[in-house]
Amino acid sequence: MPVGVILAFAAYAIFSVSDALIKATGPAMSVFEIAFFTTSFSIIPLMLTKRGERFRDMYKLHHPWLVHLRCTTAILGTACVMYAFTHIAFADVYAIGFTTPVIVTVLSVFFLRETVTPQRWLLLLLCFLGVVLVIRPGMRELEPGHVVIMIGAALGAVTTIVLRHVAPRERRVSLVGLQVLYSAIFNGLLMIPTFVIPTPEQLAIFAGIGLLGGLGGLMLIAATKRTPANLVAPVQYSQLIWAILFGALFFGEYPDWISIVGMVVVVGAGLLNVLSERRPIRWKPRLFFFRAGQ
Repeated sequence: MPVGVILAFAAYAIFSVSDALIKATGPAMSVFEIAFFTTSFSIIPLMLTKRGERFRDMYKLHHPWLVHLRCTTAILGTACVMYAFTHIAFADVYAIGFTTPVIVTVLSVFFLRETVTPQRWLLLLLCFLGVVLVIRPGMRELEPGHVVIMIGAALGAVTTIVLRHVAPRERRVSLVGLQVLYSAIFNGLLMIPTFVIPTPEQLAIFAGIGLLGGLGGLMLIAATKRTPANLVAPVQYSQLIWAILFGALFFGEYPDWISIVGMVVVVGAGLLNVLSERRPIRWKPRLFFFRAGQ
């Protein structure tokens, strides 16, 4: 097995541990407070690997409106994901979150003028039907968390489309630094009405979430330097396995057989969609604060 694929498996396992820590915090704190602390810690890997770029250059932008739009959708999308992790089943969040590529494909046709083959449209439709099997609207109770993660997936798709357009010309410190800065301001203000002083244990958890997300991002960068992105990208679907495992071991969540079938359809269609892509995948590392915008 290529070294890059092994690194990618390790990276996505780390991301899943980070997500499990978010879920472990539960609804005891607002998503804005969780996001404020975890995002603040997640800036540390950037500070260690900014490659000579200066933070004072953050506002030297070629596409200011689009960069600010991306910051907005990414911050709101992250809040949606955090809410979902703390309110619905672990595996449900991942299964619904994997619809982001479907939305990205639709948006890319209209805004990036990309062409999509009928085969890929069929695979994307199967992926969507798999999600329908997981949530089964009308047949099981649809919780607010399910609706919120659907919104998060849509916001993540917008984030990705904008990133594809601006990434070639914008500085890395702008794309990451501005998002972290705006996230700190946005979440810092919204957490004030329900602010709860974190215990030392909770602060340690927040630090772990942020640092693990940063570490996983660096590992993905290392993976794609050693192995073609087309081999690394499908590894993301291994997160669904971790979700089922962690959900059962730590949160007492056991998906029924219909949900499992739906997850298999989602993963299978997603894998075939990635592997059938003829053009090189424009891979973007998923740092913690890029969660909804890979």
